Amino acid sequence: MQSKKIIILAIGIIILVFSMSQVVFADDAVINVDNLNVRGGPGTNFDVVGQIHTDESYPIIQKDNEWIEIQLENGTGWVSSEYITVKGETEETSPPSSLMENEKSITIVYDNTQIRDGSSTDHEIIHFADKGTVFNVISETAEWYEIENDSVSGFVHKDLVNKNQQSNASGFKGKTIVIDAGHGGRDVGAIGANETYEKHLTYKTAYELEQLLTLLGAEVVLTRSEDEYIFLGSRSSVSNHSNTDAFISIHYNSVPELPSATGIGTYYYHDQYESLANYIQEGIVKETDARDRNATFGDYQVIRQNYKPSVLLELGFISNAEEEMLLLTNAYQQKIVSGIVYGLGKYFSNAN
Repeated sequence: MQSKKIIILAIGIIILVFSMSQVVFADDAVINVDNLNVRGGPGTNFDVVGQIHTDESYPIIQKDNEWIEIQLENGTGWVSSEYITVKGETEETSPPSSLMENEKSITIVYDNTQIRDGSSTDHEIIHFADKGTVFNVISETAEWYEIENDSVSGFVHKDLVNKNQQSNASGFKGKTIVIDAGHGGRDVGAIGANETYEKHLTYKTAYELEQLLTLLGAEVVLTRSEDEYIFLGSRSSVSNHSNTDAFISIHYNSVPELPSATGIGTYYYHDQYESLANYIQEGIVKETDARDRNATFGDYQVIRQNYKPSVLLELGFISNAEEEMLLLTNAYQQKIVSGIVYGLGKYFSNAN
């Protein structure tokens, strides 16, 4: 009888220990963008089987690198993790770790790091953090930190913080992007109302764009790396002879006889690259809130003779004195660059 009681007691202890340590995870994917493509498998080579929209939530079935399989109303599908936030609900009976034990901080490693008001590139940039600024981490997802300090609170993409670690979730990893800073050398381009040379401004934008794309995992090629004259044919040749996924030619507009002219326009030559132009135009206007001069056909040599996905950008009017001064600021340049990257990301995620 005594031995039977001991056996029953032992079984009871085992069950209690097991139930105390059991942890159940139930993760949901919260959608951060409208018209997000749902595909039949983990990659853009799979067919689109539907679309889902901002703030919708779906149970997560499994993860495959940067792709997430979700449970739909009818069947399942795959979405890129770049455009979702993983919402986890953890239930555990064991005592939780103290908040103090989980506290962490991050230090900004690049000047003008973008802080947004939400955990996706669809959200507005609310602050540009200086290198060396320290933030407390409130929460995190696979790709974003929610952060705060005494001055600002918001969200920062992990790829912009982790200097030595590029996220596999980045849609730019493995992409080759050719950036063409317009004019250069003896070709100064347009001259602004306050005597800014277009060639200097295009290079400034190209440099900022190169820094961000490289940080996101892209292979970046510059048609000119200094103030030098490059033939137009050579610029498109760089693209045609590289494994180019996108070619971006950067320019600024000038119409001295219309000093109040303003706005941003994007141009494509080959019809199959109209979507690239539309995505980039949408991204830049969204980030800068500039006048939208639309994406349209343009007969420019660097895109006419370019057989890779290519666009030419006119990023503002330096003949407008007020706009010229705005274009020279680092904060506005960062908004332009963020918009270009946003558009490229959209294009790559929707490419078949």
